[in-house]
Order: sequence, then C-alpha cells, then structure tokens
Amino acid sequence: MPRVGDVSETGAGMGAEPGTRRAFVSRSRRRLRVLRDDLWTVRVDPLPPSVWLRWLPHGVLCLVATLGITLGGTAQLQDDGALAFGIAFPVAIAQGGALVLAMWRPIPAWWLSMAATVVGALAVRQRLLSGDAHDFTWPWTSAGLIAHLLVLLLLALRVPTRVSVEVLALSALVTYVLQGLLGAPGYQSTGAVAVSLFVVAVVLGMALRGRREARAELGRQTTITAEERARRTLLEERSRIARELHDVVAHHMSVISIQAQVAPHLAENPSEELRANLAGIRQNALDALTELRRVLGVLRSEDPDNPEDPYGLGGPGTGAAPDAPQPGLDRLDALIANTRAAGLDVVTDIRGEAHSYPTGVELSAYRIIQEALSNALRHAPGSEVRVEISHDYHGLHLGVVNSRPQRPVPPSSGAGHGLLGMRERAAMLGGHLTAAPTQHGGFAVSAFLPRGDAPSAPHP
Repeated sequence: MPRVGDVSETGAGMGAEPGTRRAFVSRSRRRLRVLRDDLWTVRVDPLPPSVWLRWLPHGVLCLVATLGITLGGTAQLQDDGALAFGIAFPVAIAQGGALVLAMWRPIPAWWLSMAATVVGALAVRQRLLSGDAHDFTWPWTSAGLIAHLLVLLLLALRVPTRVSVEVLALSALVTYVLQGLLGAPGYQSTGAVAVSLFVVAVVLGMALRGRREARAELGRQTTITAEERARRTLLEERSRIARELHDVVAHHMSVISIQAQVAPHLAENPSEELRANLAGIRQNALDALTELRRVLGVLRSEDPDNPEDPYGLGGPGTGAAPDAPQPGLDRLDALIANTRAAGLDVVTDIRGEAHSYPTGVELSAYRIIQEALSNALRHAPGSEVRVEISHDYHGLHLGVVNSRPQRPVPPSSGAGHGLLGMRERAAMLGGHLTAAPTQHGGFAVSAFLPRGDAPSAPHP
C-alpha cells in the first residue's frame, strides 16, 4: 500500500506532465512563428554594388542566369532528363530567374529555386521510373545546383545568421526527402555533393557578411570616438580659457574689495549710509572672490596635463606660477623676441592707435598670436612670419601669416587643439577667427576681437 507521501509525489508528477506538455507546445509554436517570420517574407534586400567594379558583378550574374542556368538547364533536362520543352524550359527559367531575383529579394529567390528544383526532380523521377532517362544527375541537376548555390551565397551575404542556417537546413531536408525517401532507379546521386556545397556557400556568405558588419561597426566606433575626442578637446580648451579668465576676474574683484575698504578714509566725515554701502560692496566682493577661488580650485588640477612649450613662448602649461599675472598686448614684444630666437623671421605691422582694451580682450589677443606663432614654429620651420595688429573703433584685428616651410617639417606631438582654442577665445568675446592655407604653401590666421566697451559693428 502506498504511503501518503508516495501518493502526493505521484499526483504531483501527474499534475506536472500536462504543464510540461503545454510548455513544449508553447516553445514549438514560438519556433514556428520565428521560422515563418524569417522565411515567409518578400522584403527587398538589394545586393549593394561593388566598391571597385560597381555594377559589373550584377551584370555577370544576369549573364550566368541567362546563358548558363536557363539555356544550359533546358538542354540538360531535355537531352538527359527526357523532359518535354514545355516542362524543361519553365523549370530552367525559374532557376535562372531565382538567381536574378536573389540580387534584390533573397528569401523569395530561395523559395523559387527550391520550388523549381522540386518540380524538375519529380518530373525527371517519372522519366527514371519509366526508363526513358538513365544515368541522370538527380535530384539536383548541374544547372540547378549552380543556381541554388549562388542563391544561398547571395542570401547569406545579407540576412542574419539564423535565417541562413534555416534555409540551409531546409535545403538539406528537401534533398533528403527527394533522394532518401522517394528515390529513383538508375541515376547519379548529387544529394551529398549538393549539401556539402550548400554548407560551404552559406558559411562563406556568413563569414563575408560578418566581416562587412565588423568593418561597418569599426567605422561607426571610429566616428563616435572622433566625435567624443573633439567634444573632450572642446571642453578642455574651454576649461583652460576659463582658468585664465578666472584669474582676471579674481584680480578685479580684489581691487574692488580694496577700494571699497579704502574709500571711507578718503572722504571727510563720511555718512553712516555711505560706510554701510561701501562695507556691503566690500563684503560682496570678498564673497564673490571666495566663490571664484572655489571654482578655480575645481578647474585647476594639481598636475595639469597641458602640452609643454618647447620654444619658450611662455604658453599655458609651462610651469608658470598659477598666480602670475596674465599676459596682455604689452608683452607681445617679448613673445616675438622669443620666437625670433627660436628660428623664425618675424615682421610686425601695427596700425592705428592702441586703445585701452578690457583685460580679457588683451589676454585672448596675446594667446591667439602666441598659438599662431607656435604653429608656425612646429609646422613651418625657417619660414617668414608677418604679425599684423590693427586698432580701430570697433575692436582689434589680428593677423599672423607664415610662408611655406624652408626645412623638413618634423613630426608634431601636439594634439591639434590650437586652432580650436583660438576659435573658442574669439567666439567667447563675440568675435571670429579664420584659419586656412595660403596659395603659396603657407598658413594664415585672421581674427577680430570687439572692444567690449563699445557696440561692435558687423565685421566681414
């Protein structure tokens, strides 16, 4: 007599069997649904033109389909297969048409090739049974085998791997049914050779497709990497400019604080209201200065990763003290002298009367000229450089033009951020900058920086 536990386990097992059966049926339905979605479609998937030969491969395939498959297949089915022209020609033209169709719609082309092969194989089987045909290549004719082989290759080049495996399996299954289950007397078997060639074609197509997709993905990743590098470079340049301008603003805020502290002592018997206002101005200046120092501490790193200045031009990242005064137009003479000492022939042309520009304008003008001279040193050794500075009511015009290099250009270790930084400086002040090669093999940088304390007119 079974125990209670045994009855429970038996009942559980009997209850679990329908659940297992339902799960199996559900999985089978899902697989059939996937198979239907993969193979029951007429979507367009055109074969792309060859990179070097353009449409020549398409023309070659059409020629093969017309002459080799259609005409050759018709003759083979008529002569060796003993089929009438009314059956042999439609089968052969369907196989040739499947090859042409495979260049645009690979899945329907595969169905057409399989249908033509099955119809032709069944028709030849009747002739083999009746003795009208003998020693015929069956179930795949030579033309049909070549056509289906190319169809599978074209299909595997464009569809996912799963679909390629499915059509390969179905092709092998149809071959087995025709040769292994139906069979016929007195023929030359082509089933094993056909399946082997089909495997080779599908594997080759999948490999080529995987290689093409890998190259495309590599190209996409390279593009994304280049965009990220450009964006990071832009942020680094903006951060470097912000560090310099923070020093300028911090200096002005310190002056405001000192002036507000000294102002009550310069007036005789200042009122309490004046004292309170000046104290408020000083306190606001000190608070702003504190916040600026906090932001400056975030922007600056303990060991800034800036390119070194091998020419002694005094650029950022040269190890200068962080609290050193920022350069302006009054230090251009020293900059140009250092450049001449480094081996460039520099000529200056200053026009107009120099105005009192805001500190940010002078700093940006100095950095733009400095970077342009550094580029000339790196990329045009031994060249002649002309530095043009023009003052007018609207702002400051800058130009740095170098001739073609007179000596071999050494490989540059720079990151190519200089032009980006110059453009950022000009755009930050509401100006603009252009940089382009000259007709004589040199390079020209032109910039306009508005004064900042007067309305700037549009400048070409």
